[in-house]
Amino acid sequence: MILKTLLSCIGTMFLLLGVIGIFLPLLPSVPFLLLASACYVRASPRMYRWLINNKYVGSCIANYRAGRGIPLQTKLISITVLWVTISLSAFRIGNLPARIFLLIVAIAVTVHLIRMKTLVAGHKTGK
Repeated sequence: MILKTLLSCIGTMFLLLGVIGIFLPLLPSVPFLLLASACYVRASPRMYRWLINNKYVGSCIANYRAGRGIPLQTKLISITVLWVTISLSAFRIGNLPARIFLLIVAIAVTVHLIRMKTLVAGHKTGK
């Protein structure tokens, strides 16, 4: 009982980080959502079903876990938001090493997103 409660709390923490990661480009959302689903599947079948069937993040988790990838529109929006926020941040920071670090992070995240499989339109979402 204690382990299930602990896993539910940790799963909820990962879920919150995943939701925050949707809006903050440097914080990845999918790994946190996958960790939340892993915690919920062991602790609460009801929370797991809720997460997998959630209209906002459920298909993302199902597609990623099935290896189908992410939609092209999601990739484009993610890369655009990433570069806009990184550029604004780098512009405001006067420290050259910090600017270089931000540039390296942006390039790495962009490469990762581009290399991820692109979900073909009309493909089943796994629900």
